[in-house]
Amino acid sequence: MWVGFANSLCHARCVSPSSRTPTPRRCSIAGALDVVGEKWSLLVVRELFLGVRRFSDIAANTGAPRDILTARLRRLEELGVITRRVYSERPPRHEYVLTDAGKDLRPVIMALKHWGDTYVAHDHLSPVMTHSCGAVFEPRMACAACGEVIDDPRTLTRVDATVGAASA
Repeated sequence: MWVGFANSLCHARCVSPSSRTPTPRRCSIAGALDVVGEKWSLLVVRELFLGVRRFSDIAANTGAPRDILTARLRRLEELGVITRRVYSERPPRHEYVLTDAGKDLRPVIMALKHWGDTYVAHDHLSPVMTHSCGAVFEPRMACAACGEVIDDPRTLTRVDATVGAASA
């Protein structure tokens, strides 16, 4: 199975009308965006990371209209990003928690916050996260195998095949 990446880090060839394929490339980024690429979905995930669990609090903190928030919560639950659990029987009330798949979005949320602080707000907006060393936390990409921080995307090599396919 071939997996492509639709971003500039992949050094993709230029696309012209004559070289364009009739179907878009298969892309896990596009698939992820289908799940969490909408504003309100990401803001729900942000709130859950910050410990907010209840509908009314999520609505207040995101500013999402209630009907849209209801739809996004249902979709995130259907897709396995969050789960809903009862916290009150009378009246019936639910709270929302991240699944393992939802928790794995932490680096995405932290990178978006850092990017927004740097290029949109030009300031560290609340909540500011600090590392155990006391410094303001700034997310960095690193190789999971060796720990090398990836500051230069040219240190990465594009492989147009599924890595680990033989072990599946």
